[in-house]
Amino acid sequence: MRNPHPPAILHVEKLCFAYPGQPALAADWTVSIGPGVTLLHGDTGSGKSSLLRVLAGAQAARGRLMLNGARLDTDPEAYRRGVFFVDPATDVFDPLTVRACTARLREGDDSFDELVWQRMIDGFALAPHLEKSMYMLSTGSKRKVWLAAALASSRPLLLLDEPTGGLDAASIRCLWSALSACAQVRAVVVASGERVDALPLAATIELPIR
Repeated sequence: MRNPHPPAILHVEKLCFAYPGQPALAADWTVSIGPGVTLLHGDTGSGKSSLLRVLAGAQAARGRLMLNGARLDTDPEAYRRGVFFVDPATDVFDPLTVRACTARLREGDDSFDELVWQRMIDGFALAPHLEKSMYMLSTGSKRKVWLAAALASSRPLLLLDEPTGGLDAASIRCLWSALSACAQVRAVVVASGERVDALPLAATIELPIR
């Protein structure tokens, strides 16, 4: 019989974060996130991307973050090994080919699923672009490369920032279908200014957090 309350994957305890001179994005925020898709919803400029960076361990904040028993403050390497996150604004992958970018993203992920990755490459129509440098791709195609790697990843926490941005309708359908499958065993946090009606949500977090 399936456990109706699977154990949490990510624990957030008394998280406090604010940019200097700005209202707090989170103040003493405590939450537990388990398997499934959690929607991080808010208007443009509400802090969705900033909060994803905090959860990824890429942005300093006060409080405690623990991922499958690994605490960010005491074992940051173990914590970050469990997270898949790509900041859509990054240009660090631009000189790399799609294949080389994927190889970089899967480093340390011994259970990366090649079959899932190939299905995503086909579903996102990326096969003609595998040997192209990332800087040659459109914004939507870059996002597809990162999403294909995320969905094939075995990391327990996937953090996706506006994942449908720049995607065509067929790719969005492919994304939602793949997310429905992988979210059964992983925690997936989707930051979006739009509501997500295409798949069941485990929870919704509204920004700003009060």
